[in-house]
Amino acid sequence: MWKVEYYRASNGDCPVEEYLENLPVKTQVKINNLLELLEEMGHELKRPYRILHFFFMKSYIICTHGFTKKANKVPPEEIGRALRIKKDFEIRYARGEYKL
Repeated sequence: MWKVEYYRASNGDCPVEEYLENLPVKTQVKINNLLELLEEMGHELKRPYRILHFFFMKSYIICTHGFTKKANKVPPEEIGRALRIKKDFEIRYARGEYKL
């Protein structure tokens, strides 16, 4: 089983929490249910595209941020943002600045 973690910036901001707080409660529940399935199924679950994430080590899924889905494809700027967050996470984790 996987452990889902939300990325936190060095200033404490959490893009996923900020995104979820601005959604209707019904949508929040739907996304939380998808994240629970993601914890159970890992790579086997089709990506819940509202929340971008990456797999880390052997047991973590790090959720980078959320975005409003307007098409079937993930916009390039959202992919770029996720990659920047992933890089920041990996650097801070390697330095011991990010604890799981």
